[in-house]
Amino acid sequence: MTTTDRSIVDATTETSGDGVDLLKENLDRVEALSKRLVEVLAQRRPHNPGLDAPNHELFTRAAASYWASMVQNPTKLMADQVEYWGKTVKNFSQAQKLMSGQTLEDVDGQKETDRRFSNPMWQTHPYFRCIKQQYFINAQALREAVEATEELDGIDKQRLVYFADQIINMMAPPNFLATNPDALERAIETEGQSLISGLENLVADLEANQGELVIRLADETAFEVGENIATTPGQVVYRNRMMELIQFAPTTETVHETPIVLFPPWINKFYVLDLKEKNSMIKWVTDQGYTLFVASWANPDHTYADVQLEDYISDGYLKAVEVAKEICNVKQVNAVGYCIAGTTLGLTLALMKTRGDKSIKSATFFTTLTDFCNQGEFTPFLQNDFVDAIEAQIGTDGILPSHVMARTFSFLRSNDLIYGPAIRNYMLGETPPAFDLLFWNGDGTNLPGKMAVQYLRNLCQENHFADGGVKIFGETLHLRDVDLPLMSITCESDHIASWSQCYRGVQQMGGRSKQFVVSQSGHIAGIVNPVSRNKYGHYTGGDLKNDASQWMEAATFNEGSWWPTWEAWLKKRSGKQVPARALGNEAFPALLAAPGSYVKTRATPAIA
Repeated sequence: MTTTDRSIVDATTETSGDGVDLLKENLDRVEALSKRLVEVLAQRRPHNPGLDAPNHELFTRAAASYWASMVQNPTKLMADQVEYWGKTVKNFSQAQKLMSGQTLEDVDGQKETDRRFSNPMWQTHPYFRCIKQQYFINAQALREAVEATEELDGIDKQRLVYFADQIINMMAPPNFLATNPDALERAIETEGQSLISGLENLVADLEANQGELVIRLADETAFEVGENIATTPGQVVYRNRMMELIQFAPTTETVHETPIVLFPPWINKFYVLDLKEKNSMIKWVTDQGYTLFVASWANPDHTYADVQLEDYISDGYLKAVEVAKEICNVKQVNAVGYCIAGTTLGLTLALMKTRGDKSIKSATFFTTLTDFCNQGEFTPFLQNDFVDAIEAQIGTDGILPSHVMARTFSFLRSNDLIYGPAIRNYMLGETPPAFDLLFWNGDGTNLPGKMAVQYLRNLCQENHFADGGVKIFGETLHLRDVDLPLMSITCESDHIASWSQCYRGVQQMGGRSKQFVVSQSGHIAGIVNPVSRNKYGHYTGGDLKNDASQWMEAATFNEGSWWPTWEAWLKKRSGKQVPARALGNEAFPALLAAPGSYVKTRATPAIA
């Protein structure tokens, strides 16, 4: 054992006198916090247990498949067990060698690459290293057992792999105080204050969400919407039950004749595109000489229980286009849709085609899925047992609480978005960072129940838009009906809307003028990619007649943000220059300064 390795023991034995008294005082404060913890947990509204895990039938069939293969081939079972035992014994032996004073290099020369185990004690301290190594041994054994379940079909196998990985991530040693050297060292250094602060953070998070654990990712006191975030000047020029329509102030003397109407996803709030001036896409667009309108969606409560996609289309998309046309005195606009709002823009365009409405001149889709034949990483959550549970949960008060979707997205990156922040907040007692993007990520919205189920059933599960047509307003809408000039912006490492699956949807859209772009990075960073940062490049120019992999092989890589590439394409479809427009007009006067009022409504897990 080295001098560094003895820090926990030495610090404990040296704590005496006033230090002991302070430690006792801190630990006594736990009682008051514990009472608050019990009280807030008593207020927690129970949710449908089907939201927590797949139907038990999946695990039952997996176990039956595993044991059936073992019965047919018992020698494999014995070989697997012997291998497991051998690795475990070797791990114990190495721990013994470390205790005798040998260094890590003397044992196996292993280098650690997993960030969760960055503390040197995971390598040099016999106790922590033994626990870490056994964790990896157990994880490998579980993954191999899952892989051995040969009788499960593709989707069930994918789900089993996913949930096995969730169990593995959850049981990682750093997630527990007794096996986290960082947390133990911090507790000793602060004489227990870090644990008190961590418990205070935990209780505060529970109290803020009526007993539901929603881990804060950012310091919420560091930002105020409209003050130091979402500050691009503009005015709300129209408001109805579904949205506030914001017209942003021009920054150039002249603007393109054809305005832009942008529809952000209503799962989150629009200001992801207007975080700070230096990374605001909204400000950048106005700086390029465009009149920009953005829909700021209402944050639904129980009074929105009956709202469906039709309401978003009629009172959102169609109304926003109508208002923008009248304010700008034009016959057409260019439309943009992001994520679910892009999917719904596709539905709107197909509907407008059936009605002979040519109010939209071109469409841009940001990370938009329109063909759901491959559900990607969301496959585990888009099966009947989960959607049935969501439908049952919605039946309680007519809405899908924001934390349900937030938790689903977070579990796709559980170590980064759940366990890592929980360790920092609750074990180390740290204040979350002042990070604008994480602040936005935590400012979620509820979803109307009927709309959520309609989207999950008709589009995600049954893929009606791409396969057979989806019924909207009594019309059967097809993906091929989207036949106007379009550009699709996707992201190379997007775990929500895979670029290759977005590509399939674009291929099936009608029309001859289609452009496809793949930005580096993920669902948010790939879109919010300011020109000034010159951080992520993008791919363009492949042949849309080929499959996705062939398109990428033939594509040209371009350094820097895709924003100028899009603007060059859009400029050709935006008409002549006209004098910069005032905000609103007599029919639609300015009502309230941007960012408006709807964006400031915070979601709560339970709505009475």
